[in-house]
Amino acid sequence: MSRRLILTCVLMVAAHAAAPHAATAQTTQKPVLHGKDWMAITGKPLGATAGAMMFLRGGNAVDAACAMLGATATMWDVLGWGGETQALIYNPETGRVIGINALGAAPSGATPEFFREQGMEIPPAYGPLAAVTPGTPGGLMVMLAEYGSLSLAEVLEPAIDMARGYPIEAQAANAIEREKERIAGWPYSKEVFLPHYGEERAAPSPGEIFVQEDLARTLEKLVETEAAALAAGASRRDAIMAAYNRFYRGDIAEEFVRSSNEVGGLHTMEDLANWQVYLEEPVMTSYKGIDVYKLTTWVQGPVLLQALNILEGLDVASMGYNSTRYVHALYQAMNLAFADRDFYYGDPYYPPVEPVAGLLSKEYAASRAAGIDWERNDPDVLPGDPYPFQGGTNPFLHLIESWNEQPVATPESAGMDYEDAFYAGTTSIQAADADGWVVSVTPSGAWIPAVIAGRTGIGMSQRMQSFVLDERAGPYNVVEPGKRPRATLTPSLALKDGRPFLSFAVQGGDGQDQNLLQFFLNVVEFGMNVQQAAEAANFNSYQMRSSFGAHESQPGRLLLNEGVPAWVRTELEAMGYELTFAARTSGPINAIFFDAATGTMWGGSSNHGEDYGIAW
Repeated sequence: MSRRLILTCVLMVAAHAAAPHAATAQTTQKPVLHGKDWMAITGKPLGATAGAMMFLRGGNAVDAACAMLGATATMWDVLGWGGETQALIYNPETGRVIGINALGAAPSGATPEFFREQGMEIPPAYGPLAAVTPGTPGGLMVMLAEYGSLSLAEVLEPAIDMARGYPIEAQAANAIEREKERIAGWPYSKEVFLPHYGEERAAPSPGEIFVQEDLARTLEKLVETEAAALAAGASRRDAIMAAYNRFYRGDIAEEFVRSSNEVGGLHTMEDLANWQVYLEEPVMTSYKGIDVYKLTTWVQGPVLLQALNILEGLDVASMGYNSTRYVHALYQAMNLAFADRDFYYGDPYYPPVEPVAGLLSKEYAASRAAGIDWERNDPDVLPGDPYPFQGGTNPFLHLIESWNEQPVATPESAGMDYEDAFYAGTTSIQAADADGWVVSVTPSGAWIPAVIAGRTGIGMSQRMQSFVLDERAGPYNVVEPGKRPRATLTPSLALKDGRPFLSFAVQGGDGQDQNLLQFFLNVVEFGMNVQQAAEAANFNSYQMRSSFGAHESQPGRLLLNEGVPAWVRTELEAMGYELTFAARTSGPINAIFFDAATGTMWGGSSNHGEDYGIAW
């Protein structure tokens, strides 16, 4: 054994021996949140306040999550009202986890042939042709109607108040200013976002009162519809769904469709009327006795489960936190899981049927792990074949053989910078209460710069870009009218002994399940508390195909925290990795840990951005 290898092994053993003690002693920039009665965490302080207001009114965690969703969408916290919502809800009355699928769908006419006729290799990143149907309003109202306890009027009150005018924070204000040239090309967006157009700074300044009169009126229409239905004798649920119908089938839908068509969009009244929110059975795997739940293949959620299945057969704790071997093991596990994501994931309500049972099979994971090269990164990793593990035959093996030879779109066609695209969009919402309700949400879409749909005040989504136009680039995710694109948005819930253990989510495109995987292992394998795990130094792979822009891949590229020691850097470079560095690499992650010993909640809110939590 070489002297170098002996030294590396000694350092790895020392790192592992110190890991539990280092974790418990680790200082954090934010304190842990402690709560007995309730907890509300999201991407902005004002958004968390909206959630707290619902708890103070006697609402449950679903009410609080819906209020935070409405507030953050109104604040354009890397999302808007015309974007998409996906959630996991733990129902203490049944002991089950429910999935909420409120991802918008491709409108009429959105076919591969249409985009090719426009001279496009992929759907665009911006503008009306990037927009799927709006999902967040429907997701909010269905969640509230089915599982909340307050009225729509109560839950939307903070958002309506903010739409009438709130002091805009620097992050959104400066994002508007950076994108002012693009925004100026869309008349209703220009009117809302650029109140000082023609001046040196066209966007509002940080702290300036930002007014969205049309959005306020749209939200008021929903509340008025609910009130009228209640006055006519409707139940709470039916009154909320009356508001839902007005949005998707009434005058709000008519104005959305009219304005979409005015600026070149494809939406029809039938597109909005036929769209629906699905209440789903999530997918799950067990990792060392902890049941981890994710949404299925219409988002990237199952990659976390696949990676955990691969890693469960390894003693990752003995490798040492962020050691060379640990980084390499996780990177390779993620390579395998993300290659499957890029090939097999898509809308489960449209053919072909995704091989979910095979993908989540422990035997399939073991077969994938057996192919890991422990000495070097594999830049040419291919999707596997899960079909034999569910008793089937793979109809697309011929595409896998030439997977790495298939062309992706040229960067020039993307209309979106690779770095910006990789971490695009999203906020995260976590809520829990003493009765046992737990909600994890990752809403996104309609981020700045968004096309505002006429006098609705609703920003349109940009999610169409996550489709492909050719089955060779992903046979399950080819654009089709009515179909949902495979999105990156991925809330998480974990149960232990049948009770909530962790609720966790993160913003940031293709980085999401990478950071959530490491967060989960930080808690489970390295003994960190929830705030330590949220702030801990993570690493990111860029080897998967980006879900945005040109769907580009950069095999071997690895983002490390600046604090990674020199010897780890040297060893990773020798294994074929191209290293980049950042001061903060944690997410940002928001999470709640449920302490079975005390019956209390521990909240973690990342120090990476403006995420914030309130508890009682």
